[in-house]
Amino acid sequence: MLAIRLTAEPDRLDTVALPIRPGGADDAPAAPAPTGVALPAGVADEAAALAPLARLTGRAGEVRTQLRPAGGPARLLLVGIGAGDEAAWRAAGAALVRAAKDETHVTFGLSAGVSSEAVRGLVEGLLLGSYRFRLGADTDAPTLVGVDLAVTDPEAHEQAVQTARTTARMTRLARDLTNTPSSVKDPQWFADQVAEAAADLPGLRLRVREPEQLAAEGFGGILTVGGGSASGPRLVELDWQPADARTHVVLVGKGITFDTGGISIKPVPAMKLMRKDMAGAAAVVAATLGAAALRLPVRVTTLAPLAENMVSGGAFRPGDIVRHYGGLTSETTNSDAEGRLVLADALAYAVQELKPDLLIDLATLTGANAVALGTRTGALYSDNDQLARDLLAAIDAAGESAWRMPLPADYVEHLGSDLADLYSAPTQGAGSVLAALYLREFTGELRDRWLHVDMSAPSWSDRDDAELTRGATGWGVRGLLRWLGTLA
Repeated sequence: MLAIRLTAEPDRLDTVALPIRPGGADDAPAAPAPTGVALPAGVADEAAALAPLARLTGRAGEVRTQLRPAGGPARLLLVGIGAGDEAAWRAAGAALVRAAKDETHVTFGLSAGVSSEAVRGLVEGLLLGSYRFRLGADTDAPTLVGVDLAVTDPEAHEQAVQTARTTARMTRLARDLTNTPSSVKDPQWFADQVAEAAADLPGLRLRVREPEQLAAEGFGGILTVGGGSASGPRLVELDWQPADARTHVVLVGKGITFDTGGISIKPVPAMKLMRKDMAGAAAVVAATLGAAALRLPVRVTTLAPLAENMVSGGAFRPGDIVRHYGGLTSETTNSDAEGRLVLADALAYAVQELKPDLLIDLATLTGANAVALGTRTGALYSDNDQLARDLLAAIDAAGESAWRMPLPADYVEHLGSDLADLYSAPTQGAGSVLAALYLREFTGELRDRWLHVDMSAPSWSDRDDAELTRGATGWGVRGLLRWLGTLA
């Protein structure tokens, strides 16, 4: 991961970056923001002259590179910081690492009086924008290894940098888990990765249930979905329980390590990226690891039900009846609606055995999420107005996006089955809404303290976009960590 250092006396000035703020309402041009540290003679004046000549706007993420062969620094990068808030600095950081990928080191002279929130955004942008995942040879790997942040008072921003570094590290972990091909990533592999990451953080407890234990305890949904695969299902339970915790949150994440659709098989184009169908599990695991790394005084228990949804003689059929943890039954109408079956078990277990104060689940659950909200926004459902507001605010502050969706009472009747307690996937449309209503049936006495996010669309990006890189986004890690921090 990129090395980032705070310093009041920068000593590496081969490549220097300076922040550019937009012009004012009086038609004043974009101009460099004054820095609080000494720069080589003439650099500030040159940047001020270049900004209008280069027609810079100062928008967040705009970068102009100027070569200076006659003197140091040899390269000058002018980086737009837009409104100067955390989100703008995050975009600036991501743009800078892409523009400077062929450098080895950059010193960024920050604006005088820059806030710790801005520094946090900048560091997250630098670390997330520089993320890469490849298993083959990387002939275009960047050479940039370090960025110095030149500020007048480094100690004032040390906590912001540490928080940003942890947040980015956990988001990158979620991206790694999600990007890993399913030829490598089966339920046991995922559980092993969690064990390896948790071993580095004191105070975490891990339990992994294997198929025999799942059967003995009645996790029928997880066993049903995983029954068609040679790689048996697992249930990962990861617990962070600090002594000073006053609130207990359970996070549940869908962990389908590959989804063929089962007997209701997907077309090839829709199946190709189904290694990402465990992005919810990756997000909640990484958020729990992050809570432990930050030593947040909140108890967080993560449940990651893991299974491969494959086609074989052991695969479940549309019309089968599943008995879930706790006894509720589902009539399976579509084997490609498998995620809700494993989530139902985990939610019921959380309510009956863990009895948390708040219950949150994240899942790459439906394609209807993208139809309704596009590719960058998760669909959020909850009957609890305060919980919904708080999590939406945290998601927004973290640079992610979600939109609250309704849970209409008159849609509940569509869940009724002639044979079982519930249809797993009613066919009346409103797919994301009906999936949320189905999950709510397993929340019992925590129904008014439960929240579901359908994050299928924003879990993946087809291109580099600000701090997002092509592939898995790690969506949800930043928002959950920000929200857990407010509970603390």
